[in-house]
Amino acid sequence: MVARRKVAVVGVALSDCGRVDDATPYALHAQAARRALADAGLDRSLVDGFASAGLGTLAPVEVAEYLGLRPTWVDSTSVGGSTWEVMAAHAADAIAAGHARAVLLVYGSTARADVKAGRRTGTLSFGTRGPLQFEVPYGHTLIAKYAMAARRHMIEYGTTIEQLAEVAVQARANAALNPEAMFRTPVTVDEVLAGPVIADPFTKLHCCVRSDGGAAVLLVAEEYVRDCRTPPVWVLGTGEYVSHAAMSEWPDFTVSPAAVSGRLAFERAGVRPSEIDFAEIYDAFTYMTLVTLEDLGFCGKGEGGAFVEKGRLRVEGGELPVNTDGGGLSAQHPGMRGLFLLVEAVRQLRGDCGERQVRRGDDGGLPRLGVVCGTGGWFCSSGTMVLGAG
Repeated sequence: MVARRKVAVVGVALSDCGRVDDATPYALHAQAARRALADAGLDRSLVDGFASAGLGTLAPVEVAEYLGLRPTWVDSTSVGGSTWEVMAAHAADAIAAGHARAVLLVYGSTARADVKAGRRTGTLSFGTRGPLQFEVPYGHTLIAKYAMAARRHMIEYGTTIEQLAEVAVQARANAALNPEAMFRTPVTVDEVLAGPVIADPFTKLHCCVRSDGGAAVLLVAEEYVRDCRTPPVWVLGTGEYVSHAAMSEWPDFTVSPAAVSGRLAFERAGVRPSEIDFAEIYDAFTYMTLVTLEDLGFCGKGEGGAFVEKGRLRVEGGELPVNTDGGGLSAQHPGMRGLFLLVEAVRQLRGDCGERQVRRGDDGGLPRLGVVCGTGGWFCSSGTMVLGAG
């Protein structure tokens, strides 16, 4: 047994993203992994822990072999879009306990290219057996479940469709500052509302884009930080929570599992929401951003609609910049996007974001604290991490 060690993220990277028609998911895994190791300035031989999960049938044992890794610690947690925050927390615990020295998390997906080529490698459900057999036959897909939850919030608290549209507008404004974002042309609330209805109340721009892409994140024990070419970003606190699978088992459509995972992460980090400089929040749909902000404690329950108004989520002039790369609504969304949230948060805390770099309002310096919150399924699971600059 060894004393618990501090854990830092020292390498992050994206593979080619957006429209990638000439790569396999394996190739995107490898490209992201190589770039993350190069970012950290560490050799692959240091990596003794590995975690991956993905759409289709990519197993961690196969991906690890493809990358030339022989890990002594492995994770393949699968809880939807929050998987990466949950796996990063597990990795941090393993490193802190001395079970691994360096853990690489990697994801790669050709979700857009597969659809374009007529290949369907993923589903909009965890399955069709068990409790979900009573929902799937009625076409109650993931989009419809989120739409139901959004409508409940509108009925319960008077949240308006214009307020939900503001989330999309501000995500696009942040994407305009990101040269790697798929969609950068500014949009207005009227343009969001005028789009084709996908699932009431969501029009097209209330929904995430579909893209290809991969990402990788490298976590190490504190004694290896001195060997890295990048400043460390410390894992300060984490929390995870699984709420439900069947909609009938969800007690309140207006409360996401971030209400639990967020509370745990903040308590373990010893910080308050008011101290956070920016947030990276899973945003497959605009309602996800709004309700997650409430449940993380940035505003009261039912106040999310008013909170997102007046540009609060923008990098430029916003009180709490959210999804600073443009998020899944505008930057990229190759399926399980949670790992991309971690990449962007680390880049922000290191000051690597160029035009979209967040600055602290009090002194104009770099941000010190960021929160990342992933959501899986249809608010079925949540993983939250509080990260701090080195």
